Amino acid sequence: ALEKLIIDGRIHPARIEEMVDKAKKEVDQIIKEDGEQATFDTGIHGLHPEVIKLLGRLRFRTSYGQNVLKHAIEVSHLAGIMAHELGANPKIAKRAGLLHDIGKAVDHEVEGPHIEIGVDILKRYKESPQVIHAVEAHHGDVEATSLEAVLIQAADAISAARPGARRETLVSYIKRLEKLEEIANSFDGIEKTFAIQAGREVRIMVKPDDIDDLGMVHVAKEIASKIQDEMDYPGQIKVNVIRETRSVEYAK
Repeated sequence: ALEKLIIDGRIHPARIEEMVDKAKKEVDQIIKEDGEQATFDTGIHGLHPEVIKLLGRLRFRTSYGQNVLKHAIEVSHLAGIMAHELGANPKIAKRAGLLHDIGKAVDHEVEGPHIEIGVDILKRYKESPQVIHAVEAHHGDVEATSLEAVLIQAADAISAARPGARRETLVSYIKRLEKLEEIANSFDGIEKTFAIQAGREVRIMVKPDDIDDLGMVHVAKEIASKIQDEMDYPGQIKVNVIRETRSVEYAK
């Protein structure tokens, strides 16, 4: 509405109301179309029209930078693929995957965790008990008692942990870099440590008098092993150990 008002140039109370009403109708249409497209993309039929609208609203929600509607579609596809491979019910898995975060569409309007809100919505619109259970159990708050529910947990984790899918908060990002440097500095003979490339590499300067060239190899392996044991991270972390010696003489 604001963009249209600026382009139009006629900014007065009546025009503002007109543009806001027009923008609301356009957004409602986008929500409806996106919800329908999501069910088409995942091959899911028979959802209540209100549930489809709520799905469409997820287009405008993000979780750590990841679009929630795209995440839901991804979880649906992943759960369906795993269900086919493992002999579970792919229809239940795909349906639960698409609906697992439906509560996030209204969690800013209704009090309570998004899982509880989602379960209440699905019960209201007569979803099957198998789908409701998978949604209810996808964060582990309720014990999963079906294979489909376990698959939703796995698909949700895969989609969220995929490198680049979500943005870290500044606090967790800084803590991860500090933890990398702390692990490296816990070894003897380390002079300086730098976590670089957003934590994808840790560069370690060793004291040349304390660690020789062969010792560098052992230190690198030990630090990499400790990082694997003590940290959770997507992808891999490069451990780069550097030993520098200098000899200076003056010709007189």
